Amino acid sequence: MKRIVLLVAVVCSMAFAALAQKQDVSWAAKVGARKFPAATATFPVNNYGAVGDGQTLNTKAIQAAIDACAGKGGGVVSFAPGNYVTGALFLKNGVNLNIGKGVTLLGSQNFDDYPEINTRIAGIETTWPAALLNVIGQKNVAITGEGTVNARGKFCWDKYWDMRKDYEKKGLRCIVDYDAKRVRTLLVQESSDISLKGITLKNAGFWTVQLLYSDHLTVDGLVIRNNEDGHGPSTDGIDIDSSTWVLVQNCDVDCNDDDFCLKAGRDADGLRVNRPTEYVVIRKCIARKGAGIVTLGSETSGGINHVLATDLMARGTKNGFLIKSALTRGGTISDIYIRNIDMDSVSIPLNFTMNWNPAYSYSKLPAGYQYDSIPVIWKKLLQQVTPEQGRPYFKDVYVDGIKARNSKQGILAIGLEESALQHFEFANVTIEASTAGEIKFAKGWKAKNVTITATDGSKVTIPGE
Repeated sequence: MKRIVLLVAVVCSMAFAALAQKQDVSWAAKVGARKFPAATATFPVNNYGAVGDGQTLNTKAIQAAIDACAGKGGGVVSFAPGNYVTGALFLKNGVNLNIGKGVTLLGSQNFDDYPEINTRIAGIETTWPAALLNVIGQKNVAITGEGTVNARGKFCWDKYWDMRKDYEKKGLRCIVDYDAKRVRTLLVQESSDISLKGITLKNAGFWTVQLLYSDHLTVDGLVIRNNEDGHGPSTDGIDIDSSTWVLVQNCDVDCNDDDFCLKAGRDADGLRVNRPTEYVVIRKCIARKGAGIVTLGSETSGGINHVLATDLMARGTKNGFLIKSALTRGGTISDIYIRNIDMDSVSIPLNFTMNWNPAYSYSKLPAGYQYDSIPVIWKKLLQQVTPEQGRPYFKDVYVDGIKARNSKQGILAIGLEESALQHFEFANVTIEASTAGEIKFAKGWKAKNVTITATDGSKVTIPGE
């Protein structure tokens, strides 16, 4: 098939360079945990009764080791090689939970082993099962090692699919994700100076790593594999959720939803909380299966600002750089820098939408239900916002150094008449796709050295000012 090369909207290099000089990412040097647990005293879980036989439930024994370690001012909680079944564990100040080589934590498959806590799920504050590993309200904590955490999440996936079939029949597609309570693998919430390094995380029941309401976090060298026991729904890789000063690097993610995702609250509840995600660096990572190597949204209500994503690879990911929101979310996404991403077999390398997945995004109570008798989480989802409150804004986005091949659609960028995609700059972008794509409601865009090759001969033009 004849290949059509399209050179789009090239502005003069002098003007583009002048604009690039205004970009300031000096803040990027300040991200990440500022300290690491210094105490070296060791607290082997086996001394507290833990048995690595792959059958014994060890929650109490492992928690006892963690509590003893914290009570002595911190140190290292360690494991003899083996397979340790456990429910929810709660890390404490100064503790380094070291999951060493030859050690596997196996998540309990009994929901009773995950007590409900106050947290936020998909942008809404609610009660939800604790994660397998929890760092809540703590400082100076680490989870490290060359071992594995296998959440064995299929029991959560089965629950979700059974409930979804029933809920869809009742017109409750927008609700089921919140009622089907599933277990996250690792939660950091309301905490500071937390380091996650080296471990492998498998088969999450829901999101794998959620960094919520926290600051100064380092996520380094995590391997996430959520496809070994099947294809679980909503098994995001790493979700940075209303958190700040975050460094994610050297990670390898294979999941079934967003790979590296930034979030900041949903609709009325997210606007009430109004906590942004900002000052985030993602670098030297790879995404395999999943919905997007770098995703901003769809929960955008508190705003997502000051983000640098650089030196990344995508292999078979659905989207490359994805910004998504909805007409009820609100929030501003701005000061975003995307640099040096190599993509192969990524369906849509550049995807920006303000009206994402309406069947999920917009809640409506079906006939036959009485508002006064429905659960609190339903009421939060149904709470209305004005069109002005719900309108999202995407602006000041800088994309430099994108290479994509074997894609289906080069770019899909749809703003709103009332909220244009404003001031996006593109440089050194090469995309090979089946079709070129579409851009609507964009204002103040600029491009230099942007090439889209469309095998169907279609064309797209990046609009200038």
